Amino acid sequence: MNRRLLVLTTGLDFAGAETQLVRIVTRLRQRGWEVHVVSMRPPRAFETELAAAGIAVDSLEIRGSVQLPLAFVKLCRIVHATRPNVVLSFMVHANIMARVSRLFSPIPRLVCSARSVTEQSSRGSTRWRDLAYRLTDLLCDLTVQNSEAGRRRYISVGATPQRKITVIPNGLDLSRFRPDAEARAAMRASLGVTENTFVWLAVGRLEEEKDYPLMLAAFGLASRHRPARLVVVGKGSQLQMLKQLAEELGIGATVTFFGVSKEVPRLMAAADALVLSSLWEGLPNVLIEAAAVALPAVTTDVGGSAEVVLHGETGVVVKGRAPEQMAEAMRGLMTLESGQLKAVGMRARAHAERSYAIGAVADRWEAVLGLANGEHVGDSQR
Repeated sequence: MNRRLLVLTTGLDFAGAETQLVRIVTRLRQRGWEVHVVSMRPPRAFETELAAAGIAVDSLEIRGSVQLPLAFVKLCRIVHATRPNVVLSFMVHANIMARVSRLFSPIPRLVCSARSVTEQSSRGSTRWRDLAYRLTDLLCDLTVQNSEAGRRRYISVGATPQRKITVIPNGLDLSRFRPDAEARAAMRASLGVTENTFVWLAVGRLEEEKDYPLMLAAFGLASRHRPARLVVVGKGSQLQMLKQLAEELGIGATVTFFGVSKEVPRLMAAADALVLSSLWEGLPNVLIEAAAVALPAVTTDVGGSAEVVLHGETGVVVKGRAPEQMAEAMRGLMTLESGQLKAVGMRARAHAERSYAIGAVADRWEAVLGLANGEHVGDSQR
């Protein structure tokens, strides 16, 4: 049985949506799918991992609007050459491009995956995005959101009708993220912290949407009465500004900017809790990863965060742009006895096992891509 999948993504970078895409397609490749990934922008990450999984990667080399016409032609040629049974597009620009390309290319089934919930961004209103989705909806067969919050919003703004949208949460290989006492001891030693020091971990790009100034302010307030360290993993344009801000807040010595690291599971094992201060999100992978490691979390109430962090059960959900409220939530976890904190973490792990195991998530993707119960999409093209 041929199972040819063409995936069009806006880009390949070290970010949540792309990380999830790679997890999905590599799992589908293991299940016998022929997968071909096309990135609109030049790839900046994951090429090695995809190649090792036997997944071909092409780029449309879009660096600006001037390249769009030629890129569109190239995409249509790739579709004609590969004759996929189904096309999966990831993120807004890829979703719109894939829909329009269906007018000129043989695409038996098109599934579009929208990864964000936000109504506003640093570039202003997303009304144009909602309108583009609404006008092109008839060209796709199904839209997939990764959170219930996203599904509700897309229906409410008319981006797609209720009958054409479903939710598939982000998936995680739970065997890679788990509590690890040995890793905890080794990593805490390398960080130079004692068991008495409460270690907060933050993972994500150092950009406006993550609102690290809020996190730094909250950490400064929360760490006044107990030894604490904040470890920030990621890179981005705000690095120097954030380092300067940490110094101005008097916490420069207790904040470590770790850079990009492949040691995130070990860093999570070393931490006592995770903190996320984003202004907008889809369904944050980092919260799922933290839960799998039995790490309690404090997060702003954005996107599907409250679906991962169960308020009062596996962590605390707070309003955005409220450093005092975030600091209070952080202090609350810091004052728990070790057994109480561990119990919160174990509830988080149980929630991750129930909701985000990659095997079950991959089953759902196979169903929406059109191969549920052995049904073959595109038999007429064989």
